[in-house]
Amino acid sequence: MRKTAYILPAVVVVLVLFLSSIFVVDEREKALVLQFGQIRAVKEEPGLAFKIPFIQEVVYYDDRILSLDTDTIEVTPSDDRRLVVDAFARYRIADVVQFRQAVGVGGLRTAEDRLSGILNAQIREVLGADQVTSDVILSADRRQFSNRIRDAARVSARSLGLDVVDVRLKQTNLPSQNLEATFARMRAEREREAADEIARGNEAAQRVRALADRTVVETRSAAQRDADVTRGEADAERNGIFAEAFGSDPEFFAFYRSLQAYETALTGDNSRMVMTPDSEFFEYFKNQGAQVVVPESAAPEAPESEDAAAAEPEAPAPAAAAPAAPSPDAPSPDAPDTEVPASGAPAPEAPVSE
Repeated sequence: MRKTAYILPAVVVVLVLFLSSIFVVDEREKALVLQFGQIRAVKEEPGLAFKIPFIQEVVYYDDRILSLDTDTIEVTPSDDRRLVVDAFARYRIADVVQFRQAVGVGGLRTAEDRLSGILNAQIREVLGADQVTSDVILSADRRQFSNRIRDAARVSARSLGLDVVDVRLKQTNLPSQNLEATFARMRAEREREAADEIARGNEAAQRVRALADRTVVETRSAAQRDADVTRGEADAERNGIFAEAFGSDPEFFAFYRSLQAYETALTGDNSRMVMTPDSEFFEYFKNQGAQVVVPESAAPEAPESEDAAAAEPEAPAPAAAAPAAPSPDAPSPDAPDTEVPASGAPAPEAPVSE
């Protein structure tokens, strides 16, 4: 019984000591074995490891890629337009020994604070450099600035045992107090561009309209010219036909034109004319020896029977014409009787302008 009483506590003590000397390293972690604050061993491979119980302790650090969101800061590019920049970084613990020596017992919180200061300093330095304007930062080419910030921060973060994997500018905006002025300036620029486009469009439309009007005038002028040429040729051909038709008998042509003049002058109720007795308009009435030769085709046909003659209505008697003034060439009452020209004698031709 006495042996059992001593053996059982000894087994318990040995079991406790054995369990206290064993620790497990996860594949997502790295471990440091510390003895009185001093680094005694580094365990980076996953599996079981041993330490001296109650004298050594194990500190674990995450071996995965970690994320850090920096605080929003204001930067001033070379064009003196302030920008609000919000960035984030991806990093991992590359050297746990150096990391422990750099941050001590503060761990990841202290390391992230110091890394955030490094990133903010590099952001101000890169975005505030010469030849870097706000328009370039706000454009799609700002990826190059992220790479420059990452490379500069990676060099500075090595002293902390950290490896900066990537840095991105998450948000780049103007300060709230400058937004309204910036939007007004952008609206003015867009309106100016729109006015320029409208002016160029109106100029092009005016050129097209002027060209169309000129084409219309040229087309109408050419058509009018062709029409005048065609009309002149037709008139010339008509006059030629008239000249050829009436050139064989000029006297008959003059008589025919006189009849046309009488027909035109004495139309409708217009049966009176006032003119001097020696007017050439009634030249054929003065010719006492003129005789009217009526073609056989123009003579009226005799009625075939008395019934047909009776069926024709009687023509009304012509109205009495006004007495004409005595002509100096007319015979006196005491002169012997002379032959009076027939009422159907042709009249002279009125002057007609060709």
